[in-house]
Amino acid sequence: MDLVTKYHGVREYSAEDVIVFKKGLPGFKELKNFIIFPLESNKVFSILHSIEDTEVGLVLVSPFTILVDYEFKIPDTYIKELQIASPQQVLVLTTVTLDSNIENMTTNLKAPIIINIKEKLGEQLILDNDKYKIKQPLFKVDNKL
Repeated sequence: MDLVTKYHGVREYSAEDVIVFKKGLPGFKELKNFIIFPLESNKVFSILHSIEDTEVGLVLVSPFTILVDYEFKIPDTYIKELQIASPQQVLVLTTVTLDSNIENMTTNLKAPIIINIKEKLGEQLILDNDKYKIKQPLFKVDNKL
């Protein structure tokens, strides 16, 4: 199947590629079906794109590239809902806020997106942990010459 996106051209996908967010995502509750693909120009980033609304695509990054000791416990209710049987099935990504000024680009470590890559189920988890920021800077910029 082809998905004609607003910003990323035509993307081919199959039914097996569709990740279902049964509850939708915050701000996009009505959208349930997404595909994920790497950003063409920078493989560190991925796009989580709705197949129901061609204008909705979220830029994602692995939080472990930002914070190597990033960790949290997935609540049992999420493990059950996402049908997680082993840690190897879990993909953790966080949303990115883009800005033309690289210093202002951030990621939301407070609300990771959890995907069961085997069952193709996803959900966004809001962490009850003050350790992580909603707007964690992506890049450390040193202005010293």
